[in-house]
Amino acid sequence: MEGYDLVVIFSFFAFPAFSKKYGHLTADGTYQLTAAWQTGLTNGTCIGEMIGLALTGIFADKYGQRWTIIGALALVTCFIFITFFSPNVHVLLVGQILCGIPWGVFQTITPSYAAEVVPMELRPYLTCYVNLCWVMGQIIGSGVLRALVDRTDEWGYRIPYALQWVWPIPLAVAMFLAPESPWWLVRQGRVDDAERSVNRLMTRQGQKAFDSQKAVAAIMHTNEMEKQVTSGTSYADCFKGIELRRTEICCMVWMIQILCGGGIMAFSSYFFERAGLNTSYSFDLSMAQYGLGAIGVFIAWALIPWVGRRTLFLAGQILMMILLLIIGFIGVGPKSQPSSWAVGALLLVYVFVYDITVGPLTYAFVSEIPSTRLRQKTMVLARNAYLIANIVNNVLTPHMLNPTAWHWGPKTGLFWAGICFLTIIWAYYRLPEPKGRTCAELDDLFERRVPARKFASTVASPFDDGRRNGSVVSALRRQEERKAQAP
Repeated sequence: MEGYDLVVIFSFFAFPAFSKKYGHLTADGTYQLTAAWQTGLTNGTCIGEMIGLALTGIFADKYGQRWTIIGALALVTCFIFITFFSPNVHVLLVGQILCGIPWGVFQTITPSYAAEVVPMELRPYLTCYVNLCWVMGQIIGSGVLRALVDRTDEWGYRIPYALQWVWPIPLAVAMFLAPESPWWLVRQGRVDDAERSVNRLMTRQGQKAFDSQKAVAAIMHTNEMEKQVTSGTSYADCFKGIELRRTEICCMVWMIQILCGGGIMAFSSYFFERAGLNTSYSFDLSMAQYGLGAIGVFIAWALIPWVGRRTLFLAGQILMMILLLIIGFIGVGPKSQPSSWAVGALLLVYVFVYDITVGPLTYAFVSEIPSTRLRQKTMVLARNAYLIANIVNNVLTPHMLNPTAWHWGPKTGLFWAGICFLTIIWAYYRLPEPKGRTCAELDDLFERRVPARKFASTVASPFDDGRRNGSVVSALRRQEERKAQAP
């Protein structure tokens, strides 16, 4: 849903009917929304998302992930009315801020839930799938806009907003029928409910009851182990001891989605138009961009087991920096039709690389790196860091591209290539490899302060010291005693 709406609002800046309604007439005879209002609309969404993120950390811990998502879906159904009926750009801004609140909920709660309901082997696939969901929303949004680009009446921009009402009810029904996270249930002391949830998530074969007890006992052990290292579950605890390093990693990984130049993709239609292509071709290339993005996620799924998260992430950053440099140097030369198409083609390649590497892998990192007790709050902080970077991007990029402001055009690539280089240095020294590690093993490696470059080669021993020895067995015994005492 968020991927759909964001591509709609960003692409509307190159949409004739929208620009005529909310923009003003420029000297060249076209309608343009000013760079200030472009910044306002995009950052208004970010402000709403930051509010939603803060609420997520509170409500998800108290009510669980399922009911928090259902509540957010109810809110977004109401807030869409404001954007649909907005008579001017001021009301539209209010609608974008309010819609951002439930979108903020969706941003972190979905990868967190995905990481908690699947086995370790499937964890990177389902968390990376979140990026594919973004791409699917973007493809639908671009397709709708491409179909309506020639409409000059108000329905050219109202129909895309109205289509958002299609999603909430089916998604709410699906979430109501889904099992609750067994990790959340254990933290609430609802061990029996956690076993029932695990039974729903497991295949219907073998000794199901014993397996669920063992799985819940392992969850209980990890929860107790993390209690010994981190006493609380507040936002402040995310910045204490070893949790500070985990918070830093998650914040930086999510910010790199923007800092590697990924923010240009949100303005792709407008970028193509500023590079010299006409409006129809701009939307055609945007659809091709998101189609390549979907293919990229499937390629990432194939590469993750062989290459690993860290190596693939670093390789993607390096390739994207090179592509941004080439785009920027093309922009230095005179503008022509061949150079415009070259910029468009290179940006498509850039998106393809992004959606094989940095795009999907971010969701794997931010859901795997935090401790289980602080996962939701760490992800909220990390996503807020992303939104801060996005706000900066939303201020800079419209000014870089807008002909009434800095008018850099493709030269914008040089700026983001420099920032991308700095993120490569950080990732090399600070980004660990979580491949094949259970939550308890990751806790052990972080507690021992293993350097990021040695994560993959270090043997984790979460059960070795006397403080932890036999804790899974003890947890199983406590479950059996509790059941024996039950009426």
